[in-house]
Amino acid sequence: MAHRVTLIPGDGTGPELTQAARRVLEATGVEFEWDVRQAGVEVMEKEGTPLPDDTLESIKRNGTALKGPITTPIGTGFRSVNVALRHELELYACVRPCKSYPGVRSRYEGVDVVVVRENTEDLYAGIEYEAGTDTAEQVIATLNALQPKQIAPGSGISVKPISADASRRIVRFAFDYARSHGRREVAGITKANIMKFTDGLFLSVFREVAADYPEIASREVLVDALCMGLVQRPEEYDVLVLPNLYGDIVSDITAGLVGGLGLAPGANIGADAAVFEATHGSAPRYKGQNKANPTAMILSGKLMLDHLRERDAAQRLEQAVTDVIAEGKHVTYDLKPSRDDPTAVGTSEYADAIIARLALSARASERTGLRNGN
Repeated sequence: MAHRVTLIPGDGTGPELTQAARRVLEATGVEFEWDVRQAGVEVMEKEGTPLPDDTLESIKRNGTALKGPITTPIGTGFRSVNVALRHELELYACVRPCKSYPGVRSRYEGVDVVVVRENTEDLYAGIEYEAGTDTAEQVIATLNALQPKQIAPGSGISVKPISADASRRIVRFAFDYARSHGRREVAGITKANIMKFTDGLFLSVFREVAADYPEIASREVLVDALCMGLVQRPEEYDVLVLPNLYGDIVSDITAGLVGGLGLAPGANIGADAAVFEATHGSAPRYKGQNKANPTAMILSGKLMLDHLRERDAAQRLEQAVTDVIAEGKHVTYDLKPSRDDPTAVGTSEYADAIIARLALSARASERTGLRNGN
């Protein structure tokens, strides 16, 4: 039975990257029924919003979406399509695996870290008061009346909410992910030595949930120590679970360890829906040039296959990507030793090479089956 998936091409280089990922996913042999919907700056003029209602309803109906990069409109008051989707669909878990692939230029080898980021709370909850406004001054006056430590008049204010329920939900997600993917350890990342009532609550919940998973190691790491540790010994880390702000920053650090955002897939997952997307932007200046690296988009498709319980196809897809990058012949310019290498191929041709590898592995598997009498 075909999987019905909402497909959002995006804008800028998004449509090229999404088309490459779509072709690779179809080449795995898994059947899809694509429900193509639009979002981004290119639909603003027609719809009055970068996130049309029919696109949102499609994701709610299908439960799964593959989304290309989308440009955030500037000066419109609309924060971003990504933020809106996470809010409207309650996509509370952001999953960003960062893994070393032989052949990619990097200072590190053997990195295999999964960042699990809480998506709904913390300083990204959007509860802010602009400096100099009457509301901000009312908040400052109220808080100053409650505590000896005084906030200076004219300050801008951001509120950092962290609840036990949301913390428990994301920590349990991280341990369930570790269990289902054969990971060895989950590290809870906070700044609980300073943020005692917010990060301290997150850490307390982490300890509580960790006790329910005795077969998985757990440890507690301060976020500043984690940043140093990732730079010095990234191979020592496995699954990281973090509040929203730290997760955003650390996921960029881990992407940098393995070669950049061009190789960093992402998933935003909730109880009723999941959206899979590359973590990089839309790079509109490269639009239509068949130049952008689709690896992050293709590997986001691999995460989607995992989510759809198509584990064999997911493994074959990742192996095909690994083989093509390691060979180094049919890769985009940014995966070459020199970025001006004339042998670099385009977005579409890179996808072709991965598809050819998938076909080769399928034929090899078929021959093995025949030899074994299957």
